[in-house]
Amino acid sequence: MYLSQVNPYSIAKQHNRDKLHLIERIRLLFDRDSFVEDYPEEDAGYDGVITGYGCICGQHVYFYGQDFTCMGGTFGYHHCQQIIAIIQKAIENRRPVIGLYDGGGARIQEGAASVAGCGELFRMNTKASGYIPQIAIIAGTCAGGAVYSPGLMDFIFTIDKISNLFVTGAKVINEVQGTDYLIEELGGAEIHSSLSGVAHFRMEDERSCYEQVRRLVDMLPPCYMEERIFRTAAYREKDLSDIRAFLPEDQQEPYDVLPVIEEILDDDSFLEVHSEFAANIVTGLGRLGGITVGVVASQTLCKNGSIDCDAADKAAHFVQYCDCYNIPIITLTDSTGFVMEAEQEHKGLIRHGAKMIQAYANATTIRLAVVLRKAYGGPYILMGCKQLGADRHYVWPRAEVAVMKAEGAVAVISHGQMAKLEGVEKEAFLQDQLTQYQKLYMNSNMVLKRHFVDEEIRPETTREVLYQDLLRLSGKPAEKNISKKHTVMPV
Repeated sequence: MYLSQVNPYSIAKQHNRDKLHLIERIRLLFDRDSFVEDYPEEDAGYDGVITGYGCICGQHVYFYGQDFTCMGGTFGYHHCQQIIAIIQKAIENRRPVIGLYDGGGARIQEGAASVAGCGELFRMNTKASGYIPQIAIIAGTCAGGAVYSPGLMDFIFTIDKISNLFVTGAKVINEVQGTDYLIEELGGAEIHSSLSGVAHFRMEDERSCYEQVRRLVDMLPPCYMEERIFRTAAYREKDLSDIRAFLPEDQQEPYDVLPVIEEILDDDSFLEVHSEFAANIVTGLGRLGGITVGVVASQTLCKNGSIDCDAADKAAHFVQYCDCYNIPIITLTDSTGFVMEAEQEHKGLIRHGAKMIQAYANATTIRLAVVLRKAYGGPYILMGCKQLGADRHYVWPRAEVAVMKAEGAVAVISHGQMAKLEGVEKEAFLQDQLTQYQKLYMNSNMVLKRHFVDEEIRPETTREVLYQDLLRLSGKPAEKNISKKHTVMPV
């Protein structure tokens, strides 16, 4: 079967499941009349997958999609070979590839052949990783070992009431564990966007999903070899005189960092990634003067912007992704430290935080960082500081850069003296020590004097300063590293 031979009954079967048919999905995803089907070299008949290429916002993109109405969209050996062939063509032509998953996993009746096909597909996904963008759309069920194909891709889109992604089905788990999970509770869109972190985007319906995919494709360079500066528009000046109003006077009071990001970037350009997962850190893509940039920012509305295991993983993955495609990284820091919980230590906060350090330290793309209000202890380092290789590191006025908050620091430094005092005398001594510590250490004077950061900038000039840095650094030579295969990720 091919696009011109679609059976109306097949379309009706999908509509009965409140899903679009594959051909309808292709038409929504690609520019009008641009999609060209790519037939397998050995035509063994329609095997439940359509492959081809077309244009999205004028950019050439390769595609494969599963048809649930044909053998349940399952992964058979030839089915896998057809997908592998189109990914190989995408690699050869250095263009992004989109995979649409809507099937029941490996085809049981083929036995080991379907499993072997999946293994070869995973190898091809891995080969493409970091070379061309790979985007997965879960537009139905993706189950069993087959989930590792989208799991190896860069971005995963899920859709409410449609997407289900799991290694082991609810029926099996319920029988083994005596539970009563529903399929949505095990691997639905909300679970993977907010709890597991597997999904990067969760959309309300199919049409909004394909529109968001189009927007993402328009933001990305086609391959890692694209020029460092990926521009689509000219720089426009913006009035940032009110940007200070987004930050409360009280340095410890939380606020939403999203309006700050949107003020700095081009209007309506910010596309948040992983918006529901590890909300204490914001990651996303946007444009600054038409230049595609990645943004990592502390979100003080959640856990006061402190870093935990999930936030570190989220930031590390995003930084590494941006670096693969030479997308400049802008980091906005406002964090009091790490999440102080025994659970976080037991989960391995050390190794998760190490991933974040390694991602920033290994990156060779342009890295710009700004401390908005505070950077205490570890987050100063983990949030892309100059000492990890940032090209430019700035602070806003009143920014606090220190090892820890004043109360904690004074409790450690003056512990012996405090133990000897009581009552009013102890309280007066404590207040005096807090004042002294805040005066000497809770500001950016030391890091500025010792050139640990580059400069203090006014908030209203941030957009212009960062834009000029992007232009100036666009031709910087690649950083020379010692010869080795790769670093060892602390997983």
